[in-house]
Amino acid sequence: MISHSKFELPTGALEKFNDDGYLSLHPLYDADQLTELNDQVERFICDVVPNMPQEQVYFEDKADKSTLKQLQKIFEFDEYFRDLMENGAPRRIAEEVLQDEVVPVNMQYFNKPPGIGQPTPAHQDGYYFHLDPCEAVTGWLALEDVDEETGCIHYLRGSHKTPRFRSHGQSGVLGFSQGITDFGSPADHANEVSFPGTGGTFLMHHAKTVHWASGNTSKTRTRKALGFIYYAKRAKLDHIAKEAYQAALDVQLKITKKI
Repeated sequence: MISHSKFELPTGALEKFNDDGYLSLHPLYDADQLTELNDQVERFICDVVPNMPQEQVYFEDKADKSTLKQLQKIFEFDEYFRDLMENGAPRRIAEEVLQDEVVPVNMQYFNKPPGIGQPTPAHQDGYYFHLDPCEAVTGWLALEDVDEETGCIHYLRGSHKTPRFRSHGQSGVLGFSQGITDFGSPADHANEVSFPGTGGTFLMHHAKTVHWASGNTSKTRTRKALGFIYYAKRAKLDHIAKEAYQAALDVQLKITKKI
């Protein structure tokens, strides 16, 4: 099991996160640790996923189990991933950038299968979170090399500084139900930054940072990653709004036969 030694951000990383709305660490986990993580993911998919609620298991093609694209709350179903979520470096990084104790909320598995992995629409995670204040982060760990062809993440630098969320609407993309409706202006693209990287690369962004990814156009390569969501302890959750949003989303996904 990966040793959870004390982690400290590189000099200047906190200031850069506050300015840009994201940070990148190359790599957070070395080759041996990455092998362990991938082995554990495969074990989880084989042994645990068949017993998970359907609302937390997404496929690009529901009839084809090889097109698994996303898993929700995996740390609630498995001791190995619970330990990683609660005691691993991602939590320490979240505490440093948020300057607060954090609440572990969600740990996700992401994949864009070869040739059919869909684009991730431009969005702000905090739009889904229903927090006041919106103080939360999402971590993203590449489980393998990622580039433009397989769908690396893009950020809009400094977009976390705006006081309000940008307008969102239904995207039709499973796992990312809302997307920014007015995204794509010259100003947006002028501040765009992309993050191709090797396996083990770790990204973390503020919940208000606009981000997106292209689809996977490779015919042979996957794009596998783990996601980590933490809320600052000072952030208060609107439980009623959050539960209503999730219930409506589950109904929509069932009607459209996506879950």
